[in-house]
Amino acid sequence: MRLRPLLLSLCLAAVALIPAATAQDDVRLPHLGSNADQAFTQAEAEAYGASMLRQMRALGLVLDDPLATQYINALGYRLVSSSESPKTRFTFFIPREDVINSFAAPGGYVGINSGLITATQSEDELAAVMAHEISHIEQHHLQRAFDDAKKTAPLYALAMLGALAAAAGGNNINAPMAIASLGKGLALQRQINFTRKDEAEADRVGIQTLANAGFDPDGMAEFFSRMQLLLRADSGGYEVPALLQDHPVTTLRIAEAEARAHTLKAQMAQRQSLPPSSARLPAWETSLVPVPMLRRPDDWFSAAQRSDAPGSKAAHDYYLLMRERVRVLSSTDLNSLARYYADNLARHPSFDIPSNHYGYALVLTRSNHADAALKQLAPLLAQDPDNLPLRLAMAHAELLAGQRAQALAHYARISHDWPRNQAVALDYASALILGADQAEGAMAEALLRPQLNDGDAPEVYRIYGRAAELAGLKIRAAEAFADATFLSGHAAAALDQLTRLSQRSDLDYAQRARIDARIAWLTPIVLDQRRLRANSSGADGGDSL
Repeated sequence: MRLRPLLLSLCLAAVALIPAATAQDDVRLPHLGSNADQAFTQAEAEAYGASMLRQMRALGLVLDDPLATQYINALGYRLVSSSESPKTRFTFFIPREDVINSFAAPGGYVGINSGLITATQSEDELAAVMAHEISHIEQHHLQRAFDDAKKTAPLYALAMLGALAAAAGGNNINAPMAIASLGKGLALQRQINFTRKDEAEADRVGIQTLANAGFDPDGMAEFFSRMQLLLRADSGGYEVPALLQDHPVTTLRIAEAEARAHTLKAQMAQRQSLPPSSARLPAWETSLVPVPMLRRPDDWFSAAQRSDAPGSKAAHDYYLLMRERVRVLSSTDLNSLARYYADNLARHPSFDIPSNHYGYALVLTRSNHADAALKQLAPLLAQDPDNLPLRLAMAHAELLAGQRAQALAHYARISHDWPRNQAVALDYASALILGADQAEGAMAEALLRPQLNDGDAPEVYRIYGRAAELAGLKIRAAEAFADATFLSGHAAAALDQLTRLSQRSDLDYAQRARIDARIAWLTPIVLDQRRLRANSSGADGGDSL
């Protein structure tokens, strides 16, 4: 499995790879403000991150699955709520890449590669990676890197974004090669040396956040150890970035993570044993301990006692389902994946667990063997009849197996139980519009309308547009199709659609005002993209900034 050059350069531009810490590296105190904050404004950072995500979608590099996206964002915000800056806005997404990597980008955008998710063995490990990336953003490491590079890194990021736009627009057949070349000679060496201290700080702050949120602080060291094994001789068939090969996770870094986790857990255990009146230590004592304490000392222990808390069986089982879902939906070789599940389920008793049967059922459904998928899912649902991923998988398999009436009845029951869930609404609406019936189209439109202001997944707008079209809401449908086009990374095409729509003579006042407002908002974005695309191509055909 080879890493595509495009996402490699993107990860380098995001300044979020994991180089080694050395014995001479010091650990910084939390950032208290500097001129680095002026490297770019918050609005500029958010605009860059949003544009980056749209261009990645245009190139098919994002896994836009509602269930998996909900899971990764719920996990991320559990960590954010327990971090040093719980009010910071984040967007977590899953790049469709087999390489084990993650990155933080301006504007609070955090990408967790599908290959990294499938390489983890527990939710604690996955949460540890996410806590590390969250710390990069909350400790202002991107601003520091940009400021340290004397504005070189922002120029690099903008040039990379322009190259992404050019590749997404299909205007340059050599765009992938041009994008890959951007990461070779621009700001890279300075960023490698500069970010080692930031990595140490992100480790330290990330472990604290991990424990605050109720996860096992050992998760970070455990994942580092797994990384070290996988990076040896390309273990496991994963292709890893050259930067990670040059700067592997060291034994020292693993030992430091283990020591911090051990100290933190010992302190938490000591506090847990104190009487309630003594649970809060004086401010001077909490400021002098080597590892920062939890804001509430009992958080990690009390959270672990809840049925859905990190470390509980319910949380672990759901993590396993989502891991296999990501594995299947990000795969391009379904035949090999089907053999992987079938062979291991037949040969290894330890592999015979619900999550692997679920993964096998998803492969069978995607491979047009829905009847066989139903046989995998039936015993799982008999054991856990209220499990949402299993119920959605069963309804979808019923639909593809030709049992549409049964599938729609199943979807109706699921929608009743989860009335505001985007994954449920999208799957149910998708099943309804297959009938090309106006009444069912109206039902689908009503299901998806509340979801339009809660997320930026293009598929929601695309399915809503089709539902509105069936329901006879032609203007709403056209607006939704334009929104889907924009969110898919094609801003200019979306602007063209809206411009043509605005020329219709049958628009009422509200419709025209809504469309004109969209055009006014979208026009500067399109102009900026054209400018970036022109700058990225250059007079010499794309090799200069």
